[in-house]
Amino acid sequence: MFSGPPPTDYFAIFGIENKLALDVEDLQRRFYANSREWHPDRHARAGAQQLAYAEAASATLNDAWRVLRDPVARAEYVLKNAGFDIGEQRGRDVPPELLEEVFELNMALEEARDGDENAKAEVARALTKFEGLLKDIDVQRDGIFLDYDANPKHETLTALRALLNRRKYLQNLVRDARAALV
Repeated sequence: MFSGPPPTDYFAIFGIENKLALDVEDLQRRFYANSREWHPDRHARAGAQQLAYAEAASATLNDAWRVLRDPVARAEYVLKNAGFDIGEQRGRDVPPELLEEVFELNMALEEARDGDENAKAEVARALTKFEGLLKDIDVQRDGIFLDYDANPKHETLTALRALLNRRKYLQNLVRDARAALV
């Protein structure tokens, strides 16, 4: 088990390299194996300190699993550990190339909320476009993951952070459009 407190780093608790591109199936296998190994019930008779280590390991493992299995949460975790202020990530700054489309969507959303069926069709078209842009961003994100893992640079993380900000903005548009179509 542990000769001291378990690691608090999410990558270390799984015994894997600090990378952005992960094999999620391997991560899942490690999660299940470690969950069985470190479950506090297995250490109830090992003494108070060992039980405390097992409880801490189990809690960290669950948190790590929740974060590392999700590419966006994983990216935010890596960014935070690299000194980026994740609290600054905003979804309200309109990407310049989308200004006109966002304005049109907001108008259509307003009209759709008032029951205008033509506006709902416009919202549906915008939703399809923005969902496609989200997919494109995820492809770009995965490319940045590979670039960073091959050659970790601060500039690559800066680009990743900007991409995640754009993604968050688009996610908010998609959420609003879906809500208007319900």
